[in-house]
Amino acid sequence: MSSNQEVVKRRWVVKIGSSLITNNGTGLDHAAISEWVRQLVGLREKGIEVVLVSSGAVAEGVARLGLKSRPRQVHLQQAAAAVGQMGLVQTYETRFQQFGVHTAQVLLTHDDLANRRRYLNARSTLTGLVDMGVVPVINENDTVATAELCFGDNDTLGALVANLLGADTLVILTDQRGLHREDPRAVPDAPLISEAMAADPALLKMAGGSGSLGRGGMRTKITAARLAARSGACTIIVNGRESDVLLRLVQGESIGTRLLPEKQPVAARKQWLAGQLKVKGSLTVDTGAERVLRESGRSLLPVGVIAVNGRFDRGEVVACVNESGQEVARGLVNYNSTEAGQLVRQPSRMIESLLGYAGDPEMIHRDNLVLNDH
Repeated sequence: MSSNQEVVKRRWVVKIGSSLITNNGTGLDHAAISEWVRQLVGLREKGIEVVLVSSGAVAEGVARLGLKSRPRQVHLQQAAAAVGQMGLVQTYETRFQQFGVHTAQVLLTHDDLANRRRYLNARSTLTGLVDMGVVPVINENDTVATAELCFGDNDTLGALVANLLGADTLVILTDQRGLHREDPRAVPDAPLISEAMAADPALLKMAGGSGSLGRGGMRTKITAARLAARSGACTIIVNGRESDVLLRLVQGESIGTRLLPEKQPVAARKQWLAGQLKVKGSLTVDTGAERVLRESGRSLLPVGVIAVNGRFDRGEVVACVNESGQEVARGLVNYNSTEAGQLVRQPSRMIESLLGYAGDPEMIHRDNLVLNDH
């Protein structure tokens, strides 16, 4: 299988930059948005789950408010974002509805993904939307984000969403053909890098500066590709103005720059979980659950838990230990310690009656669980 074919996967995160969305500051480019929506629907028809990360709220707000340039004051930027987000979401909703596809607005801040509980909540919500056939339209919550809590650009946000959802591919649509060995604005015939490893340190040296309306230049796209690669996602940087660009990519055509991860998605995510997480408590599992975890790699269900140790919140890391106290695995728990204590030895069908709400059927989902190597 060629590398071009390898990027055709099940779940894509597609990020569209400000310079494309707003046609360089003259308001939303409705014709271009219609084209991208048509292609995104085409990806869905080919069995690919689609998540959209769209810039443009601040730039659209600037245009709507008749401002000459992006405001420097944070509160005015936030005001422009609030105005612009209305137009941005309305446009996407109208275009997707023409194909009978529902959309959902999701605004995130850095704190939403840094906090484990909110991370799991965001993941559950986005996964639920995708499972229902809804296309999430994600943007940074510029209206409330402060300088120390913002992503800095939507390239980074796109990469973190790819991590969050275990996406196979992150597509960054920009106004450049891809990554060149030299800045193509200064050297028009600079050769295009068609494929490289995301972790290659030489790439950052080749990256150029940022654009006028968006906050992310080619350097941020390289950094985003590195972030996406940690959960095994391939990143494609490509000109969003190319005809049928997304549909050509899904057919395996070699356009743009592909930045590949070193590991496959599942292996990379497990490695990331194993290296990043500190244990906050533990769940003692019975022999049956231990066997299922070790041999089948399945999720940990409440019925297999016989004791809860320590205090922890939803989304924090707990160890799964056997009856001899030996750690079997660790992962992100779906319930806090009090709730987990109520669910000990209980079948998943009893969760709603015991807790008063219908939570996740798993104590720890297999995607958020990593086995010990022994």
